[in-house]
Order: sequence, then structure tokens, then C-alpha cells
Amino acid sequence: MTLMNLQGTEATGTRLRELPFMDLYVRIDDGGKGTARFRTPGRDYSNNWSRVLPDHYRPEILIVADELRKNIDNPDSSYEYDGMRFRQSYQKLANRQEWAILRRINAKVPTMEELSVAPHVANQLRRLGARDGLILISGPTGHGKTTLSFSLLKDYLERFGGVAITVEDPVEYALDGAVGEYGYCYQVQVNNEEDWATPLKRALRWTPRFLLVGEVRSPRAAEQILRAATTGHLVITTIHAGSVEESFMGMVHLAGQCIGGEAANFMLAQGLTAAWHQTLSATGPYLRYVFTEENNNGDPVRSLIRENKHGMVNSYIDRQVARMDLMRSSDPATGKKF
Repeated sequence: MTLMNLQGTEATGTRLRELPFMDLYVRIDDGGKGTARFRTPGRDYSNNWSRVLPDHYRPEILIVADELRKNIDNPDSSYEYDGMRFRQSYQKLANRQEWAILRRINAKVPTMEELSVAPHVANQLRRLGARDGLILISGPTGHGKTTLSFSLLKDYLERFGGVAITVEDPVEYALDGAVGEYGYCYQVQVNNEEDWATPLKRALRWTPRFLLVGEVRSPRAAEQILRAATTGHLVITTIHAGSVEESFMGMVHLAGQCIGGEAANFMLAQGLTAAWHQTLSATGPYLRYVFTEENNNGDPVRSLIRENKHGMVNSYIDRQVARMDLMRSSDPATGKKF
């Protein structure tokens, strides 16, 4: 049996793993007997509507629903089935139905080239692995923040070596173990009842070169992230925000609840290495980015953050992006635009 998607291309195969999908919606209180739905991975929003999963996948859905039902004690976790890896989220609805959404995760950590990051930007991001401080990635849900985070971390471990620790809930990409010739990664799963700040404090006792925090989720975690970024570590983390400027405000708002807004601004200014906001399109990620100057406390971006003038960073972002575009246009070997 074949399934025609809205672009007219065929999705062939009788196994669920052969179906190109990004999200799978499964009702679990009825044992999977109800209608399951799926969403395609396309970024054209006229082409990735939720649609009914064909009946010939029902035997597998029954298995998946049964396994999910046995593990709803942890509503947000990872899940594996038939060689596929998912991020699972469980909800009990107002009509008392119970559903789980499975977000499909690629088993392999992609390179920046595979993510279609523009070559001149990818080169700049790679150089950040030699620095310490904070790399803050913002953007909407489902627009690749975690994927690019892991792509960076893997690249840094391969190029520079050292110990990396990830703190996640749930653990998504499998990167634990040796990475490259001199790199090693340990992945930490945050317990349900545990504040993220606690495993972060433990992680710092391992003296990691790199620290990846899946998401800034609490004031104490934000404080620990800023402290790590100003004490010789390179920290990569994500935050839900509508722009680079809003990510700064969000970080200061959270950390400021523990250490005060002025202190949070100073720590962010001192620790910031780079920040960008990303959205995905059919051709790859679109980034609005800003990089600070290493060992320069007078860097314009740092000064604006210290003065709590986050909104004024936008004009500096425009200048940096224009400068990077000029560098790209002057080098015919830099590759395609995105």
C-alpha cells in the first residue's frame, strides 16, 4: 500500500519506520484502537497538516500504545520502537481521553552541513569551540534548537577533545561515550522531581570542558548556567524566545530571581560568547545571530546587556549579519545562501 502526501510524492512501505513523519499522535487509553494521526516533516505549513494514519499501520500502533500506557508515570520522556527514537509527551484531555505525541528523533547527530547551515556561518560557529562562555540558542518549538546544539557539541568534541556533560529531560540524541579521538560525552537524565540546578551543580564537579543544558527551565538553573559560563566552561543551552533580545531578557528574568537583575545582567554580559534565534524553512535554518569579542569587556553587546538595554542589541545584530554577508559575497567558495 502507498500513501500520497500533499505534494504528490509517494511514501511507500508497510512498516511504520518507513513512513516519513515528524510527529505521531496515539490514543492510549483505548489500547490504540482509535484513530492515530501523524504529521509530515515538511516545513511548508500547507503540507504538514495532521492527518489520519492508514489502517495498515494499526498492528504496530497497538504495540506502541500498549508500551506507552505502561510508562505514563513519566509524561515527558524518550521512547524507542523498531529502531526509531522519539521524544514522548503524554496528556490527559478534557474529554478524559489519554494521548501521547511522539516527536521523531534522528538516531545520528547531523553535521552542520547536513542541517544546511550556511558555510560562512558554520565556520564561525565552529570557531566558538575554542572559547568558553555561553552559547544561547532561541527559537520556536520544533525548529531545531536541540538538533543544532548537539551538532555543535559533537563537532567541538571531535575538533578540540575534552569532557562534555549533557543535562536533559529527556535524553534525546545518543552521544554518550567516546567522540572523536580525544573527546568523551556523559549524558545525564534529569529526574522528574529534581530541579535542573541540582544535576547542573553535580556536572560542574566533573570539570567538563563543554556543558550542554537541554533547556533553561528554572531560576536556579539559569543562575547555574551563568555561573558555569563565567568560570571557564563552554555552555550550550536553549531557551524559548521570539528573538535574540528576548532570549537575553528571559535569561536575566530567570537568573535575576536568584541573584538580582543587575547581577544577572553583569553575569550574562561577562559570559556571553554567542546567541542566535533560529527558525526552520524548507531550505534549512534561518539564523539571526550575534557574536561577542573574546576577552573584550568593552564589547558593544556586553555593554548593552550590562546597561539592561537588551532591545538595542537588534541594531548591532543587523550590522554583524551585514558584515558576515559581505564576507560571504567576497569569497566565491563560501557556498550557498540560506
